[in-house]
Amino acid sequence: MLKGIYLITINMRVDILVIMAHPDDAELCCSGTILSSINKGLSVGIVDLTKGELGTRGNENIRLSEAQDSAKLLNIKFRDNLGFRDGFINSDENYIIEIIKKIRSHTPNLIITNSLKDRHPDHENTAKIVKKSCFLSGLVKYKTQHDNSYQEPHRPKIILHSIQNDYVEPDIIIDVSDYFIKKMESIKCFKSQFYDPKSDEPDSFISSQEFLEFIHSRSIDMGHKIGVNHGEGFVTGHPIKINNISSLI
Repeated sequence: MLKGIYLITINMRVDILVIMAHPDDAELCCSGTILSSINKGLSVGIVDLTKGELGTRGNENIRLSEAQDSAKLLNIKFRDNLGFRDGFINSDENYIIEIIKKIRSHTPNLIITNSLKDRHPDHENTAKIVKKSCFLSGLVKYKTQHDNSYQEPHRPKIILHSIQNDYVEPDIIIDVSDYFIKKMESIKCFKSQFYDPKSDEPDSFISSQEFLEFIHSRSIDMGHKIGVNHGEGFVTGHPIKINNISSLI
């Protein structure tokens, strides 16, 4: 059985469950959407699959602390870390069982997860196993237990895949113009990972000033596509049900 590392141990229902490979993935990919959703009265929780221990900078304890700081800033309901092995996320059933337990515990209607196409294998693999976990979580005959009790099946209605380093044409773009400044604040909670001119740690793919400028530019580009200042794009991979066309206006 895999051992979880819990930053905020809690078990409650949420409207949106964000499941990402690494601490800081949620902030980079969808923190604007998280902030917007909470402002509209929706509840959000985050599950990080790994502690990001293979990252060039920092260490797992620093990253867990940074993740907790960001969780407080975002005002989410909880943030858990399942302690999967960084760099080796795969479709092992033990991994999938742990993800299903979280889905069944929190019964979200919507899941946000990593990109299906990205330079980092953990991002692609997380996207795939989260999608598989959502399907299996809805099967009555696939049994899981929590606190020695069998869990009820639950299948989220929608899975949104983030757009990360590799550009993918979005199916949905969320207007996050009012939340972009706070989004960047949440990213900068991860002080060990991003640009710091005073740091004496080795440079990494994400530690340059240019990387933060890339995040800013991507946000502007997504916003431009829908006529606003800032946006976050997502891929659905399947049609999304709309009950009333007025929700699109």
